[in-house]
Amino acid sequence: MNWPSLSLFSSKPLPLCKGKISVGAITKVLLRDLPPGRIVVLQHRDLDEVIAQELIDRKVKAIINCRSTMSGTYPTQGPLLLLQQHIPIWEVESSAFEVFESSKEIAIYEDRIIVGDQLISCTAFTRENWISLQQLANDQSSRLLEQFIDNTLTYAIREKQAVMEPLPSLPLRVNCEGKHVLVVSRRKGYKKDLLAAKAFISKIKPILIGVDGGADALLECGYQPDLIVGDMDSVTDRALMCGAELIVHAYPNGTAPGMARTNALGLFAHVLPCFGTSEDAALLLAFEQRGEWLVTVGAHTHMIDFLEKGREGMGSTLLVRMKIGSRLVDIKSIGALYKQPYLWTKEVATTVFLSLFFISLGLFQLHWILKRVAHVVWHLGGEG
Repeated sequence: MNWPSLSLFSSKPLPLCKGKISVGAITKVLLRDLPPGRIVVLQHRDLDEVIAQELIDRKVKAIINCRSTMSGTYPTQGPLLLLQQHIPIWEVESSAFEVFESSKEIAIYEDRIIVGDQLISCTAFTRENWISLQQLANDQSSRLLEQFIDNTLTYAIREKQAVMEPLPSLPLRVNCEGKHVLVVSRRKGYKKDLLAAKAFISKIKPILIGVDGGADALLECGYQPDLIVGDMDSVTDRALMCGAELIVHAYPNGTAPGMARTNALGLFAHVLPCFGTSEDAALLLAFEQRGEWLVTVGAHTHMIDFLEKGREGMGSTLLVRMKIGSRLVDIKSIGALYKQPYLWTKEVATTVFLSLFFISLGLFQLHWILKRVAHVVWHLGGEG
């Protein structure tokens, strides 16, 4: 008898992970309505920290990446964040992306993925991979910075005339003139920045502008955006339908791909042709609408920010900030000026309460001491 052939003695490996998948060629589009507990299939080169945190917040079970999770071109904490949260990452060939279909059940083993009756080779992305690629990125940071500066200056020279021209006039319901304006982008650290802005928003009540997914950030924190500016690729339907005035950022020639999204939802939107990023367009709009202070939350400010955004320079952003000048501040610069009144009141109330308590305790002890002294004196007087 061939004992090994019996199922009782056969050893079939168990999958390391299995479940339903959600597939997205554009990660920020996939994240709009991603159910929790899914295995996500991406085509995302260099997983950045913002996307990693979004995946963590949506409680994904695992990630299958059909691109290089980390290329070593520049440093990024994104893959490490996912691994620290025990979210495994597997990499497959880019051609395998077409095999995956949303809502299908798959099983992932150590070196292969089973999708229906198809088998796909895979490789786990580990902490050791991240350490070596992070070191590689750090070693070439000087060369990367030089390329970034050259690219920034090249595009700044090309676009300097564009920044001098006024934006097209839009018949907006929202009036920014003479008011403070808070422009929210969904960049790394935006949640902490919005928390820092709480007292400022409460006291000043600025006009709130969400740049694409920044509108969702405002809603998540309990604020109603007044304007949403962007190409409408990362903002959710919920945010678009929240009642804010919509402005689709178009290319300088007037082409506006984001209009297809707003039209499909039956929503009216203004079209704003403008060079640069949607963040640049929002700041220029607030500036030309004569906003008093333009306060940024989660703004893109340095090389890694722009590389993660897929931009190899920041020419337009540099020009916009030069034009706006001293009217532009970051929430980190002014957050300390605004403290929640209730915190001060609570501290004062606590101090007063403790002071009264100890004063009362002291008076009680003094009363007891005087009473004892009087009692002793009375006895001494009676004996005399």
